[in-house]
Amino acid sequence: MNKSILILIAYAVISQFAASEVNAQEIGLQLYSLRNEFPKDVPGTFAKIKAWGIHNLEDGNDGTYGYTQEEYNAMLAENELKIVSVSAPFEELRDSPETVLTRAKNYNAEYIVCFWIPHDGNKFTLTDTQNALAVFNKAGELYEKEGVTLVYHPHGYEFRSYGDELLIDHLIKNSKYFDFEMDVYWFAHPGEDPVAWLRKYPKEFKLMHLKDCQKGTKGNQNGQSDVETNVVLGTGQIDIAGVVAEAKKMGIEYLFIEDESSKVIDQTPKSLAFLKSLEE
Repeated sequence: MNKSILILIAYAVISQFAASEVNAQEIGLQLYSLRNEFPKDVPGTFAKIKAWGIHNLEDGNDGTYGYTQEEYNAMLAENELKIVSVSAPFEELRDSPETVLTRAKNYNAEYIVCFWIPHDGNKFTLTDTQNALAVFNKAGELYEKEGVTLVYHPHGYEFRSYGDELLIDHLIKNSKYFDFEMDVYWFAHPGEDPVAWLRKYPKEFKLMHLKDCQKGTKGNQNGQSDVETNVVLGTGQIDIAGVVAEAKKMGIEYLFIEDESSKVIDQTPKSLAFLKSLEE
């Protein structure tokens, strides 16, 4: 076998390995999924995530569980884990955006995500939307200068009518300094089609939560549901395979599994196996 053929074979092997690494690293975990496990055993919970083969994480507003930042970062490094997206309450973005930026830099995170816009009960209005736009654009401009992207995670109450469109359209079209994270559960739960929204705004969604919903579950526009309706990906009523295919086509960088149910430890490996099967 001549030298040039050997080089081509070596290149093919390396390329295949690199591709598998990229695919593996696309799938991350939202740490809120393990909110009940972390307070009991932080090192053990990180070891569990590593054993699942997950490397990229989004934090869940729970801090470092009493550990110093250095100790927490050391546990992440020991388990080959990286927080790529840090969470921020709306009030902190509004009143102290600099502290959020500091937190992001503690992890060298690429993204900051906000999960909730405060509003009165089940009422979500144009005024709430306008207030959010002001806060997100102001904070997002600060973060953009530092190389960090702010994203907002809708929860379903944004799908109220606004003129000929919806309030979420108004949010997206006026998001000058921030982007969006799609939680497929919270798009499907109020009766929307996640894939249709990805196609409608192909440049706006930078991150994604993968979460499936038990068949027969009735949705609403209130951003509320029974967490026990979270099921293994691919076994519920959401077209997870179609969403993942569209997300990969669009180049969405991180797809975070989020399972808020009490069955998360049992279900996560099964969800990972389902996602792996989509690559075959």
